[in-house]
Amino acid sequence: EVDRLFGVPQPLQYHPEGDTGVHVLMVLDRAAADGLALPGRLACLLHDLGKGDTPADVLPHHYRHEAASERLARDVCQRLKCPVDCRDLALMMAREHGIVHQGQVLRAETVVKLIERCDGLRRPERFVALLDACACDYRGRSTYEERPYPQRERLLVALAAVRGVDAGAIARGVADKARIPVEVHAARVAAVRQLEGRGVSERDAVGDAGEGRGVCPEETR
Repeated sequence: EVDRLFGVPQPLQYHPEGDTGVHVLMVLDRAAADGLALPGRLACLLHDLGKGDTPADVLPHHYRHEAASERLARDVCQRLKCPVDCRDLALMMAREHGIVHQGQVLRAETVVKLIERCDGLRRPERFVALLDACACDYRGRSTYEERPYPQRERLLVALAAVRGVDAGAIARGVADKARIPVEVHAARVAAVRQLEGRGVSERDAVGDAGEGRGVCPEETR
């Protein structure tokens, strides 16, 4: 699956290295240099597998390749009998890296849905691992090695805001129990809007669990 990515072109204005296979190796090198654990490194290796399925008449663009990447990553993980933590992060990155790369311009509603979809409330440390892997994806290309990746910081701020919402208190104040999920979600969205622009440390975002489009979508992928 990875081997067939070599020779697959990407837009040079956003991927100066051009070749998809070369890009994947650069991302993997960056993951190693940044000290990512095995799940993050596997996620970096498998995140763009779907680009090998892009029709020739669409190249060098790879619109909506994430779904194919997730499917192929799942096949690889099943065949290799990958550990669950490696598999889960690899599938998450394959599916979500495109939207994470747009993290600077996403609406609060979309950000909260991303965090909820990735189970960031129960597994905040894995969500941070996703952001770290996506940063490697962004910087794993020629001339991008030292560029900032503010998407990570913005989504860390959002994660901390969402985790700060007291769902229990909200539930106790809602008469119609069927509306509890709706009200909790709305409070999380409001928290992200309110805390926009405030910095947060990784420890603040992850808490105890961690202890144990101004950006062009084509550019970021």
